[in-house]
Amino acid sequence: MNYEVEIISQKKKNELMGKLYSSSLHERKAVIHGTCVKFFTDSHEFKDMWEDNFELMPDWIRPHARLFAVKGPKLRVRYEPLSKTVIIEGCGYYGWVKSIALALVADFMEDFTSEHRRYSVHGSFIDRKGSGTAIIGPSGSGKTTLTYGLLLDKHFNFVTDDWFFVRLAESDALIYSSEKNSYIRGDLGSSWSQYAAKLDGVKKDGSERAVIDVKRLLGGDRIRSESELAQTVLLTRDKALPPITKLEQDEALKFLLKNDFCNPHQLIRSKARLAQRTEFFREFLSRAPVHLLNTIESPQASLDRLKKLTGQID
Repeated sequence: MNYEVEIISQKKKNELMGKLYSSSLHERKAVIHGTCVKFFTDSHEFKDMWEDNFELMPDWIRPHARLFAVKGPKLRVRYEPLSKTVIIEGCGYYGWVKSIALALVADFMEDFTSEHRRYSVHGSFIDRKGSGTAIIGPSGSGKTTLTYGLLLDKHFNFVTDDWFFVRLAESDALIYSSEKNSYIRGDLGSSWSQYAAKLDGVKKDGSERAVIDVKRLLGGDRIRSESELAQTVLLTRDKALPPITKLEQDEALKFLLKNDFCNPHQLIRSKARLAQRTEFFREFLSRAPVHLLNTIESPQASLDRLKKLTGQID
């Protein structure tokens, strides 16, 4: 199931907010890579998960963006871009709430012009000795499974499993994490049995997922907040393709364009934004080697191929 984003006017936003403010809402502010997002919700579960998911910010800090997640008869996502306000109604899945929050920050950053400008990528990032691997793929291609499979090896460190921010330096791509704790499948142990005991007793939501302190899975000494790009691995599931293909920059960019940047959470879709994102990824893909990993094999076979790409096994 997907959702569409309706762009609304300031007048409509003010009308909706007048109704929302008349009800009792939990309010929490979070800092997401330097951006303050104020969250409003009538769901106690969403409030608790938000507090666990992101670093909280003092209430006296003024927000850069606002996100409402409230009950409703059907799923509806509306966005007023000038004030960076998203109103979500009828969403029972916290994963979309937190992804829309990250998309909101991404849109804020796309409006911001600076020599230290940040960009966002919907993907995971695993560090090894200060640099690492970006794993990017469409939904269902195995990104989460391979990310946590790679982390079974103590030589790898966790940066993020879902979304990261990028600063393009002179010749490097600097990578930054996005969340304090991760929202992951509660049944991760069914893919990798080594995690089963560590996830035993975790409180799950209605989607059988939970916000987890990754230190619980890996230990505190294997968590990183930043790294540098050493390679990019794109994921696909295509019986017509070989298990691994090295891609040139234009081939990799074509793959991302075909797959909507592997990111279903884009609040603004316009010619200008498409050109902006295309130019960023063109540059990002030029900073390190890119491979296409075809995950039609078993998870273990795909993991072994991924580890070979990282140089961890011969």
